[in-house]
Amino acid sequence: MNTNDAAEQLKNVCRFKHLSIQTERAYLHWYWRYAAFAKTRQDADRETKVRGFLTHLARDRKVSPSTQAQALNAIVFFYKHVVSNPLGDIGAFCRPKKKQYLPVVLSQEEVKALLFHLPGIYKLIGSLLYGSGLRLAECLSLRVEDIDLERGTLTVRCGKGGKDRQPTLAPSLLPDLRRQVDEVKRRHAIELAAGRGDVYMPHALARKYPNAAYELGWQFLFPSSKPGPCPRTGAYRLHHLHQTAVSKALRKARLAAGINKHVKAHTLRHSFATHMLEAGADIRTIQEELGHAHVDTTMIYTHVMQKHHVKSPLEALSA
Repeated sequence: MNTNDAAEQLKNVCRFKHLSIQTERAYLHWYWRYAAFAKTRQDADRETKVRGFLTHLARDRKVSPSTQAQALNAIVFFYKHVVSNPLGDIGAFCRPKKKQYLPVVLSQEEVKALLFHLPGIYKLIGSLLYGSGLRLAECLSLRVEDIDLERGTLTVRCGKGGKDRQPTLAPSLLPDLRRQVDEVKRRHAIELAAGRGDVYMPHALARKYPNAAYELGWQFLFPSSKPGPCPRTGAYRLHHLHQTAVSKALRKARLAAGINKHVKAHTLRHSFATHMLEAGADIRTIQEELGHAHVDTTMIYTHVMQKHHVKSPLEALSA
């Protein structure tokens, strides 16, 4: 099996196991990098090649521990599910020193300033990221039917780990969401008139419900500005906004607001959890809101919350 056939088989296995498009792309990326490296080590066995590749990433490419772990996961997945010959013991290899990173958190005034400088639809997206603690991919993947304007609820379907959940939804966002649904309805009518109007349907639902892809409820809440090829099927249709568009808007808003912190879409999710914790919310409640599988993941926010009961000894000197 040559490298191209192996890559195609890896893609098929990812689709068969219903891995996310992000995971599929990451695994293919690391497969090609490992394949290029392995060609230079023809005389070594595969365990030695894998160990050498991981050492190369840490020593020469200076990657982070999480990046190196992702590369190893991709290689293990390839040998187990594509080659059908699981990788054996690869022995010791060079690992980068693992660091404990604390999440970047904005103050409430900084969040207010950031949202103020976000234009149009990006302000609504930023408000959902902060107001409901959504991941960016979860927000952009929302469909019209996921917003219940009558009950004031929001449903995240097939979030990280394939889990559904209903995070809190700020009532103040309902008028903006209603206007956005009306805008999607208007654009959907234009697409239907042009002979298009269908969207990507997960898990073979397009075959089970042939007309559902043309229904308003299945349309993305934040559609792209124009139709394009579907990242999975290649079909030419309207998809949701690309993540890079949101990232660019956030960067411009950060600069306009004069915020000197490294702000990403996930920063608003971090700020949501931290501000809820500071407001007295239970850690288990925050875990459910964020969709974390383990409470240990949520506990990281206890390290960045403002501890009002702890005073610096410097304050006693000025008393």
